[in-house]
Amino acid sequence: MSRRDPGPAVRPGVDPARRAAYDVLRAVATQDAYANLLLPGLLRERGLGGRDAAFATELAYGTLRWQGSLDAVLGVGSSRPLAGLEPAVLALLRLGAYQLLHLRTPAHAAVATTVDLAPDRARGYVNAVLRRASERSWQQWLQRLAPPEEVGRLALTYAHPEWVVRSFADALGSLHEAEQALAADNERPVVHLVAKPGRISREDLLAAAGPDALPGPWSPYAVRLAGGDPAQLAAVRDGRAAAQDEGSQLVALAAAAAAGSLPGRAGGRWLDVAAGPGGKAALLAGLGERNGVRLVANEVAPHRAALVARALRGSTALTVCADGRVPPWRAGSFDLVLVDVPCTGLGALRRRPEARWRRQPADVPRLATLQRELLSHAVDAALAGSPVLYATCSPHLAETVDVVRAVLSARSDVGQEDAKPLFPGVPMLGDDLHVQLWPHRHGTDAMYVALLRKVN
Repeated sequence: MSRRDPGPAVRPGVDPARRAAYDVLRAVATQDAYANLLLPGLLRERGLGGRDAAFATELAYGTLRWQGSLDAVLGVGSSRPLAGLEPAVLALLRLGAYQLLHLRTPAHAAVATTVDLAPDRARGYVNAVLRRASERSWQQWLQRLAPPEEVGRLALTYAHPEWVVRSFADALGSLHEAEQALAADNERPVVHLVAKPGRISREDLLAAAGPDALPGPWSPYAVRLAGGDPAQLAAVRDGRAAAQDEGSQLVALAAAAAAGSLPGRAGGRWLDVAAGPGGKAALLAGLGERNGVRLVANEVAPHRAALVARALRGSTALTVCADGRVPPWRAGSFDLVLVDVPCTGLGALRRRPEARWRRQPADVPRLATLQRELLSHAVDAALAGSPVLYATCSPHLAETVDVVRAVLSARSDVGQEDAKPLFPGVPMLGDDLHVQLWPHRHGTDAMYVALLRKVN
């Protein structure tokens, strides 16, 4: 079979939830789409709500999360190498296998509904491979396929590449706790909202979100939804609130708290070096405006800079589109610098299920070089005595402590301070100077924060 995507080849009358999930999987495979960006709009466009929307979401996200382990099973029953299949056909096989192995869908229904989605030339093949997959339960397949080596076993059991398993174990210091982190990545993520300061109170957002919504345990601006589409809330549509992981909120709060420790420096200027898509910048701007602070929010990619400008609409913040390594601002210009660097995104695998298979180990050194450069230039931008917060949504040591250590060793004008006091009430932060949040410990993305200070 050719690897060229033939487009949607489906029959009228196909279950609309399965069709929506299939279209998302196909777009991820052929267009490098992101499921969390594509699926909500697709559901609204097709008028799917309630149980249909929930089922389509479970199918799409679940299939993407478990993709590597599903492929291990499918490879046993396929007469052809999976790598040579049309992306649309491989997406169908994964969709059917997920229903067979991880949902309570009866085998005949899972196979038949998947075959209904297949192009005519592939129907017999899809039927045969899924029939083979249905011969064992997931636990039985694990017993047959799991390697004896612990990293490999965890990788198959929790559907993460082995290099990601190792990176979690390195950061946590334990394969046992790494297993808890891997399991947490496979749980359905709760939607977190932020009530933007000065725009809406958390109490009003909670009331609008419904009786099942809960206040976030760590951020005073966080609301956690029980389910549903946040875009249905008027406060989200008009920009008074936004979807934002509570861990990201804590990063912005930590930055504002670090700036608040400066004696006699009301007002001034703050800088967000890599602000796209604008969530942290919007919260930081709202926090700073109370004290007469003006935020400069920088983003190198024009389309992401446009998202930042939209997130900051109605604030006094200034959006800039520039490379933080070749900045348009003068050195020593800012009372606070936040540099939330581009990274592998291993800390947000719950919300971006395809990322665990899209990222590769070779991405890490390239990103680490960029991260070191951005942090060093962030230090340049700070006034003497001012805090510089380094943040990233990854627990990989090469993107976190190694980056900070490299910059500290290369410069004499910056030192590291304890970041834990910037996270009041948040437990299980460890004994190091930095803070590493985790889904299994805190219910947030795995955000890393280090507090540096310009000393001269």
